[in-house]
Amino acid sequence: MEHRPAEHPPAPHRRAMLTAGAGVGVALMAGCARGGVPGAPAAPTAAGPAPPPTPAGGITPGAMTLFEDPAYNFGALLALGASGAGAAEVGEVLTAVNTINGAGPSSRTYVETFRELGDRLLDPPPGAPADDRTKRFRSLRAAQYHAQALFFVLGSDDPGSEEQLYRAGREAWDAFCDLCEPPAVKARVPYGTTPLPVWYFRPDTSGARRPTVILTNGSDGQNVDMWTYGVPAALERGWNALVYDGPGQGQLLFVDRVVFTPTWEKVVTPLVDWLTARSDVDPNRIALTGLSMGGNLAPRAAAFESRIAALVAMPGCVDPWLGFPPGIREILTPDKQRTNDIWNTEVVPELPPQAAEVLKKRFEPFSIPAMLEARRGELFTDFHTPATRLEALSITDVVPRIEAPTLVLDYEGEQFYPGQPRHMYDALTSPKDYVRLTAAQGAQLHCSPMAPQLHCEVVFDWLQDTVKGG
Repeated sequence: MEHRPAEHPPAPHRRAMLTAGAGVGVALMAGCARGGVPGAPAAPTAAGPAPPPTPAGGITPGAMTLFEDPAYNFGALLALGASGAGAAEVGEVLTAVNTINGAGPSSRTYVETFRELGDRLLDPPPGAPADDRTKRFRSLRAAQYHAQALFFVLGSDDPGSEEQLYRAGREAWDAFCDLCEPPAVKARVPYGTTPLPVWYFRPDTSGARRPTVILTNGSDGQNVDMWTYGVPAALERGWNALVYDGPGQGQLLFVDRVVFTPTWEKVVTPLVDWLTARSDVDPNRIALTGLSMGGNLAPRAAAFESRIAALVAMPGCVDPWLGFPPGIREILTPDKQRTNDIWNTEVVPELPPQAAEVLKKRFEPFSIPAMLEARRGELFTDFHTPATRLEALSITDVVPRIEAPTLVLDYEGEQFYPGQPRHMYDALTSPKDYVRLTAAQGAQLHCSPMAPQLHCEVVFDWLQDTVKGG
């Protein structure tokens, strides 16, 4: 990527850009009701002409607005949508929403409410002793609610509890996996000096060779999201499903302190090696999906790992750095000292608190010092290092190398990477399909938070049709 010249505009211009971009920065974390590029024509879907326009009332009208703040609203919609997969309960989520609104929405009230809900679910419900099925799905819901709290904890009054909160959600997730029928296979796959934790789900223990999907998370999701966005759909169709933490995700970030890598093929290749060594995996039918920023990571891996039989980008993302507003991106120059001087002297003093909270969350997977500073309630001082790592994730020049059949998803109101799914689709030279999920389907916004079942129907119908034979 071409850097901007070292000369930078006067401070008032930079500050004006930042102020204008702060709301967009919040949208990056939030999933606010933005309709992509203003005035841009609707993109056609794979099924035919452009979809109808967004209904009156915005992208989240009426009952879809649980919070006025778009960040909390997007998180709550994700939790509500997970109910269809057993990873949440409608009444629990709506009660939590009412509690937070009643107390006054803030990172503190959001974190406290969902943390307490997750903790409570680890105890048995009223009545008779809980059986294994009850324990299983209470653990899954606990993992969801701890993940909800984890997302906002850096902006709360207890940011130092981040690792503890992650571990609570992870324990709930592991308890759920152990109680699955059959239990998920848990393993550690070699990767550099830090193994990758994996959870391997099978429809049964027959040992039959089956197609298998590797489910790749994004920059801030947790494993419970991979359940909602793929595991049950795979199992119901007779597929195996592999969930994992890569660099910058889950255990590798919060415990092992390993940040994202731009060479994601070095992450996926050991996973494929591990799968192909199993007798219950058909090595010719291994698919790869990527959710959220995973829509950048998975395509990068597929461009270099030839054993991937099919790829799904959800959504397609060619350059995560472009998901940040211009007022943030223009801070980065080729010179580290100059960049950090601009950041610390011109930008930080003018940064609104809500935008600072967003940037703490967005930058922590790319800088361990930034993560540790955020846990102390401080804003990072080294902007250059994480920003450069983000910039390195561009796959614009890599997409044409992909040979696997590819499905690119897009969403009406995509607020993180507007326009990028179509860019990826146009750049692909492999067999390809493009599907845009819409507000008319209740599937608007990044990753269709209110319609994960529809999302999985689209993805797994396409995979079934694409990955055929033995």
